[in-house]
Amino acid sequence: MTHEQLQSFRARLADTGIGSSDFDLNPDTVLPEGRKLRPAGVLAPIVMRDGRLELLLTKRSSALKHHPGQIAFPGGKQDEGDADVIAAALREADEEIGLPRGSVEVLGTLPMHETVTGFNVTPVIGFVRDDFVIKPEPGEVEEVFAVPLDHVLNPENYLIQSRRWRGTRRHYFVVPYGPYYIWGATARMLRAWADRMTF
Repeated sequence: MTHEQLQSFRARLADTGIGSSDFDLNPDTVLPEGRKLRPAGVLAPIVMRDGRLELLLTKRSSALKHHPGQIAFPGGKQDEGDADVIAAALREADEEIGLPRGSVEVLGTLPMHETVTGFNVTPVIGFVRDDFVIKPEPGEVEEVFAVPLDHVLNPENYLIQSRRWRGTRRHYFVVPYGPYYIWGATARMLRAWADRMTF
């Protein structure tokens, strides 16, 4: 990534903005007052491959209790030993895909995203400076794959779809890529990122 690209990412991520949520496309949703959200961090790792920028994503294990088989960022809830949500995202990326924390240059964060499962997730954008061997954590990650960054940062590639969930019809963003169906919270956070970037 060139110095100019790095500066552009940093500048756009420094802009303040309103947070997003799993409920953005469902304005009739009534959220309980006083709900307690747990802090979490996810990492959006940008890599340079064959002269183009790509984003690494994971496909969650089909054996997991929550969100089996879904496309996700590496990341998870903030533990007591984590200094902040950025540290949580870097730790989880190390554990889930074998990405050394020291290889990631953090470029910034997006506003928090509230999930239907009760987390306040901070997406952390990072550039992977060094090559590394991807090592998926077998219990959590079925596959690690890359998508062109300009694909997910182009708002025109997003669709809105819906399905019935807990007795009501729920709408959500999708940004398909090849065989990968990227939807839900991951797609919503990517769309928030796309909305503040221009290519």
